[in-house]
Amino acid sequence: MEAKSGTNDYEQVREDLKKLQEDLAKLAKSVAEGQKSNISHLRDEIRRESREAFDQVKQRGDEAITRARDAGGKAVESVEHQIEERPFLSIVLMFLAGVLVGRFLDR
Repeated sequence: MEAKSGTNDYEQVREDLKKLQEDLAKLAKSVAEGQKSNISHLRDEIRRESREAFDQVKQRGDEAITRARDAGGKAVESVEHQIEERPFLSIVLMFLAGVLVGRFLDR
């Protein structure tokens, strides 16, 4: 009778180990699926934040280009206005600038 009891205990332990193994496999599969979901969510969030950052940089760049164009246009208008007001002085200054550049290039 003891041999039967030992065999039953052995079979019970085997069944319990088999169930434990199946439960661990299910748990591992569940954790892996959860991690895949988390990774997918994080990837989507990183893409969204990257797009937002790129759009902000692009907008700032466009604004900087617009400001530079405006400043350049104003500078050109200012120079044109000064040349119109004092044409003789402008010609003399350009002549002197040419002479200086010529002297530097001769060296």
